Amino acid sequence: MRNSSHHAGLTNFLAQQNAQPDKKRLNRTLSGWLKALLIPILLLILCEFLVRNGYIEAYLLPAPSSLWQSFWDLAQSDLLQHIYISTWRVLIGFALGSGLALIFAVWVGLSKEVEAYLEPSFSALKSIPSLAWIPLLLLWLGIDESSKITLIAIGAFFPTYTNTVAAIHNVDRKLIEVGKVYHLNALQRVISIVLPAASSGILTGLRNSLSLSWMFMIAAELIAATQGIGYLLSDGRETSRPDIVIIAIILLALLGKISDTLMKRLENRLLRWRDSIHKQA
Repeated sequence: MRNSSHHAGLTNFLAQQNAQPDKKRLNRTLSGWLKALLIPILLLILCEFLVRNGYIEAYLLPAPSSLWQSFWDLAQSDLLQHIYISTWRVLIGFALGSGLALIFAVWVGLSKEVEAYLEPSFSALKSIPSLAWIPLLLLWLGIDESSKITLIAIGAFFPTYTNTVAAIHNVDRKLIEVGKVYHLNALQRVISIVLPAASSGILTGLRNSLSLSWMFMIAAELIAATQGIGYLLSDGRETSRPDIVIIAIILLALLGKISDTLMKRLENRLLRWRDSIHKQA
């Protein structure tokens, strides 16, 4: 009988110990959400107050409470189609741009000879604003999807390229020498040593490229598009509908945040071996 009660007490103690990390994780998650939503909620309340009391004209900035009806009307028509088209363009452009960037970055990062040829040109192209590419792309590719995806790919290329080259340059040369000792060929050293050692910088570049892809998507859709979130922005401006413009901006913010959060989780999962300050906190 005594052994049975002792066993039950031990079981309850272990259950409580196992429940504590889950409770701490839940509290940390709720606290993070509250902190993240505090500023947007305060801004919404401030905008509502200013518009309702006549400090700002409603035709310039509609009250946040009035946006629900406009959002519902858009949702009943073709809002999901606009979101799908823009997201598809961003993903395709991001995949093409960042994929090419990784190839060129590894090539440039591992060869000083290649770097001497390519780095000056890439540095010059990197400084060209996105809007400067649009007339040339329209002349070359027309107003169909190819010009838009190409512009997004250009925007996604340079953050990944720049961060990857810098990360490869910072790889410890001793690791490369170890690979040579184990008779790894060049491709094996890249896959087994260089890319894992430079993974932190590569993932940071990919995350920045994804954010820029959304920005370049808007630049492409504002100029020549009949569908997409950028088209909603342009349509709201031409029809003097600030509610549509604000809804499109909010959608962009939400989609950008969702994609960035997914990339951040992927980064944390792939780099879970790091003993960083953030983990200690």
